[in-house]
Amino acid sequence: MRKSTMGICIVLLAGFMLSAGVGCQPKVYLMPTPVVLSTGEINPFELNPEQVQSNYVEVFYATNRGPIGDKANRTYTIFPSDHLRLGTARLRIGKKETPWEKLVEWSTTSKKRRRPLLNLKEIKEEAAIPLGTGNQLSLTPAELDIFEAINKDLTGGFDKDLLVYVHGANSNIYRACAQAAQLKHFTGRDTAVLVFLWPSAENLLAYGTDVRHAEKSAPAFAYLLELLSKHTHAEHLDILAYSAGAQIASPGMAILGDFEDSDRRRNLRVGEFYFAAADVGIDTFVNHLQIYRGIPRSTTLTVNFNDTVLALAEGRHGVSRAGRPKSRDLSTESRLWAKEASRDGSLAVIGVDDRTVAGMPTGSHDFWYMHPWTSNDFLIQILFNADPQSRGLVENFSANGLRYWTYPPDYPERIMGILREAEKEAGKRRAP
Repeated sequence: MRKSTMGICIVLLAGFMLSAGVGCQPKVYLMPTPVVLSTGEINPFELNPEQVQSNYVEVFYATNRGPIGDKANRTYTIFPSDHLRLGTARLRIGKKETPWEKLVEWSTTSKKRRRPLLNLKEIKEEAAIPLGTGNQLSLTPAELDIFEAINKDLTGGFDKDLLVYVHGANSNIYRACAQAAQLKHFTGRDTAVLVFLWPSAENLLAYGTDVRHAEKSAPAFAYLLELLSKHTHAEHLDILAYSAGAQIASPGMAILGDFEDSDRRRNLRVGEFYFAAADVGIDTFVNHLQIYRGIPRSTTLTVNFNDTVLALAEGRHGVSRAGRPKSRDLSTESRLWAKEASRDGSLAVIGVDDRTVAGMPTGSHDFWYMHPWTSNDFLIQILFNADPQSRGLVENFSANGLRYWTYPPDYPERIMGILREAEKEAGKRRAP
């Protein structure tokens, strides 16, 4: 009787832990339209005549979460596993009957109206690759199928880079996939996107668990980047690490930067490495950057000194976060190194606050996708590999000599002018 009761308790506890925080997870609605799309002058959905006009979006995923259920009905736990699993996630924007024309209207206007909900309709696992000492880069034909699917997606548009999104803490599978789907959608469905679903505890009160699981996930992320570099045709792997996702992406890249095999390091094709509201210690961030410097084409760090979420994280860790840094947490040598890195282009620091970004809430943590200026700047950087000055940002220098960039008051007009000039130049090149 006791064993039976204990068994029931274990099952109930497991069920609770698997679903922990799911009921508290906010639903994801279509984010505000990036500023260059809001005028209607630019419609990215018209650039690819062969584009499937549907309110369904498909993104790729990779996860080191433990699986539950059979492959046909797969979901994942909140615990790390000994496999890296890859597949596809299919999402719908709006209702089943929402027409394509309506979705395009929502996506190319700044009108204040209720945004459509994103729904996760299907998770389809395609491969399970063992993790561990001596991770193999040679895969079986069955394991290679998912990489061929990625390659097929890469051939469909002008953007030949693969965007890898690493979500933050307190995030379930639905929320992370929905954010990835938004990124794909607002590039005009042109960019191939893969989300790394690390085992977040999916509960605001379980931040400590997320920190531990993030640490365990960094080697799996590093292995994923190696696999993508070897088995996809992507010209570059662009990486967006949001919030606590930086606790995976930063040490993961440092693992790759520590390779003694120069050929193995050289074969990594990392393009834009973008940290949005990075929840990783500023000292750790700079140390990692020194290790992997030279691998990414560029590294970008957004900074909001008023970020309330990162203020709480600082209290938890006892050191300021990279997205809300304090110079006191860096040694003199690290401060000097960061200053030189900001000046030679190894590190682009972007200041984001309510004084320079019109209409941004003071303590914003989710500004990178919730504000039309910042989401716009990120997408332009990813699509065109443009440096901050080319994207219309303004150069500044701190009292310590660190170079950083901010948004000018006329940012919307400035970036539209830049894009118009770029289109004129492109037209001249196309002319006979």
